[in-house]
Amino acid sequence: MNNSFSLKTYFNEITRSSRYFSQSPDLSRVLKILFNIWKENGTVFTMGCGGSASTATHFAADLAKTIMVDGKRGFKAISLVDNIPLVSAWTNDRGWGTVFAGQLDPWLTKNDVLVGFSVHGGSGLGEAGPWSQNLVQAMKLAKERKAKIISFSGFDGGAMKKMSDVCLVVPINSEPYGTPGVEAFHVVLHHGIIYSLKNMIKQFHGK
Repeated sequence: MNNSFSLKTYFNEITRSSRYFSQSPDLSRVLKILFNIWKENGTVFTMGCGGSASTATHFAADLAKTIMVDGKRGFKAISLVDNIPLVSAWTNDRGWGTVFAGQLDPWLTKNDVLVGFSVHGGSGLGEAGPWSQNLVQAMKLAKERKAKIISFSGFDGGAMKKMSDVCLVVPINSEPYGTPGVEAFHVVLHHGIIYSLKNMIKQFHGK
């Protein structure tokens, strides 16, 4: 098996993913959920680990700021990865596995949505054990509270695909292109969603 990295192949994978999502109905489903949450004044909570943590932060920031339209109410959006003192204290005292569910517990309601980002969707094993079980625990809580779940994944979608209302699975499923390709394309999807939502809010007759 050839594990060398080729820029040509990398961009071919990105192009193939663009074609796939240009025909996918799942993006419309994501937009509908988020638009309804906005109309109901619910909160969007985002989460992710590693590179996906930065995408979670970026998505929450764009929901709170980039999407703003004069005369319209903004989104309530919170990234669960951003409070470093809380995240580190929680991990130290109660473990990494509940760091997102623990933060959500006092806040999450059926009027909210949990958005998760993960290359493998909470599946796989590493030196520390099963990957991203903190995401899985948070999704379990969201299902118990009847909150909506949107996820961004790659490979086979993992646990996220099984547990989410909508899971946007980037169709790249082998390394060395999986991790960089999936993480990069999650940002492509996120920007498309943000600017589509902004346009929907502009056209909405109400506040």
